[in-house]
Amino acid sequence: MDPSNQKLNITFVLPTFNERGNIKFLLKQLLDLNINYEIELIVVDDNSQDGTAEIVREFSKKEKNIKLINRIDRFGLSSAIKEGCINASNEIIAIMDTDGQHKVEDVINAVEKLFSENLDVVIGSRFALGASIKGLSQDREKGSKIANKFAKYSLSRNYKNISDLMTGCFVLKRKSCIDFLKKVDVNGFKFLYELLSISKGILKIGEIPLSFQPRKDGDSKLDIAVMWDFFVSLSHSFLKRSIPRKAISFGFVGSTGVVVQLISSYSLMIIFGLNFEFSLPIAVILAASSNFFINNWLTFRSKRLKNKKLILGLLKFLIVSSLPIFANVGLASSFYNYVTPNTFISQMAGIIIVFIWNYAASSRFVWEI
Repeated sequence: MDPSNQKLNITFVLPTFNERGNIKFLLKQLLDLNINYEIELIVVDDNSQDGTAEIVREFSKKEKNIKLINRIDRFGLSSAIKEGCINASNEIIAIMDTDGQHKVEDVINAVEKLFSENLDVVIGSRFALGASIKGLSQDREKGSKIANKFAKYSLSRNYKNISDLMTGCFVLKRKSCIDFLKKVDVNGFKFLYELLSISKGILKIGEIPLSFQPRKDGDSKLDIAVMWDFFVSLSHSFLKRSIPRKAISFGFVGSTGVVVQLISSYSLMIIFGLNFEFSLPIAVILAASSNFFINNWLTFRSKRLKNKKLILGLLKFLIVSSLPIFANVGLASSFYNYVTPNTFISQMAGIIIVFIWNYAASSRFVWEI
């Protein structure tokens, strides 16, 4: 379909969080497209504290094709994209970042390719032939390429030629993708990656080279939590999505608790001269406390507890964990006394027993999921 002969209807989904310095310029650019296209702009804002939503609201008073979804109790890039896509009115949906790193003309090129080659999704790739990257440091670029290589192994072979699974710039046909869109896990690392994982090679995918620009204003949202999500998402896909994502994260956090418990118990025995039976309960409590704080920060951050609720949550977590703590100590001590004097094997036997209880009970009673 040639846009010069017939106006295409395009919905732009624009997730924002503290993008006051960027959103006004982007909205003006996109509104200029009304000359050749029928445009709908859906801005999904995660309760920005810098006035981003107020700027969009002022625009929407003059431009009826701008919709603002101002989210108070919901947050996250993937969930913002999902909510915007589900609320889109048009068949063509374009997703792009609002920090100035994606050029509007690149998105339009993706739309044209979507129709000219009868594709379901067209990706704006930072690593396709002809792409230019000005908005990534060398370390970030290298890290993104490594992440893409690992991610490819977890997806269908039909997607093996995709060069950028982590991009935030892509366009899609609603009819082809809506069933998959609705199933995307919003706790995932990158929306596009989750969409491709769920679709299992069914979608017809194309790419256009992206001219990736430096961020115009504000700070990048990349942090340890985002990197953790990538690790969990890869594991989720490799396990064929058979285990809940939060359970995987909870398990990984639990492995750090194993380290805390082992180091604590050995330290108490070696440094303070305590015997194994006396040092073990202290080590288990320290490990449980460590698990709570890391899970609150990473696994359950959408329900993150703060201030007084954080202290109450820790107490709940320790109470919920009290039965398996006793089982852990009792089983480990029994192994140590009657099966083997190997302290590592004894502790691992107790740790494995309590995992399922801890995850199920903590989800329900501590973070109330």
